[in-house]
Amino acid sequence: MKITKIISHVLQYDLESELGYSQQYYDKRTVHIVEVQTDEGITGWGECFGGGNIALANRTIVERVIQPMILGMDPLDREVIWHKAYNLMRDHGQKGMPIQSLSGIDIALWDIAGKYFNVPVYKLLGGAFRDRIPVYGYGMMLQQIPNLKESFAEDSAAIVAAGYKATKMKIGISPKKDLELIEAVRASIGPDIDLMVDANHAYTTREAIPMGREMEKLDVAWFEEPVAPEDRQGYKAMCDALDLNIAGGEAEFTAWGFRDLIKDRCVDILQPEVCAMGGISEYRKVLAMARAHFIPVVNHVWGSAVAVGTNLHLLAALPDLPGAAHPVQPMLEYDTTPNRFREELLKDPLNIGEQVKASNNGTVAIPTKPGLGVDPDPKFLKHFAVDA
Repeated sequence: MKITKIISHVLQYDLESELGYSQQYYDKRTVHIVEVQTDEGITGWGECFGGGNIALANRTIVERVIQPMILGMDPLDREVIWHKAYNLMRDHGQKGMPIQSLSGIDIALWDIAGKYFNVPVYKLLGGAFRDRIPVYGYGMMLQQIPNLKESFAEDSAAIVAAGYKATKMKIGISPKKDLELIEAVRASIGPDIDLMVDANHAYTTREAIPMGREMEKLDVAWFEEPVAPEDRQGYKAMCDALDLNIAGGEAEFTAWGFRDLIKDRCVDILQPEVCAMGGISEYRKVLAMARAHFIPVVNHVWGSAVAVGTNLHLLAALPDLPGAAHPVQPMLEYDTTPNRFREELLKDPLNIGEQVKASNNGTVAIPTKPGLGVDPDPKFLKHFAVDA
């Protein structure tokens, strides 16, 4: 079997209302889906992290930089392909967009392998440790509206009413306003729902530590990306200063990038983004390091149904840590804001929200189809395609 063609599908549409996080507001939703074709008629699908114009840049890297390197290679030689592409790009990008681009291709190769061997990808990863996965509902995005506290309270109540047993919110306006938002959400959801808070690296350590102390009083489960991803010393200082869990890692790349983050215990919870950090092949290496240091992993998930489906396999195959008769289960991050690329992209939808609602315990079933089970509808791809 040989790789014959790699196609980048950059999709985009206008949002009905603007959404945001600490770094920006946006009015379009964009995803980058990668299609890898073979001479045996097996097609693999993957996704590259990065919205907006980042997706357009990554499309060029996928099709004009990486594709010529690996055309004609056996798609089952995933490690060989990964290292060939990485080594040829190393002088020009050990992190960032080149690795995001390689991630989407690598994920598609795992999809091909699952289809070739007629098994779900989690079987290739060693099997499933669980047949259902808890889901936390992610919402409460920043908006430029006067009644943001009321909006956050309403959104969080709706997430709980939809069956989620845990939820995550955005912050990053100012310490005072952020704490008011967290108080409003905690009051809305009550004491029994787990609450996570994501700052998207809006703060310095000097600002974030006292914020963390206030979050401890509000029983926040983790403080996500409180400081810039480059600030390893700041992350370590927060872990040392607070009982509150510090989470991060979504903006890190490859096993080399994660090595010191893990070794120096800069986070209490590690959040690799498989569509950015090097794909499934590199994710496995990062997971092995995290397990060796007894650092829990809760995957970062953002994008389309392809990203969601990929993470269902990774979470199914994630070992219990440290192991017990009643272990804490890994959670799937699920964006509850409107997203046509999550709900309408696939031939056979994942129906995450519907499963959560019907489960009575906020969980979803693991996939059973060969590969990743995330084959997009060609008509949908064509309709939302961004021209080159």
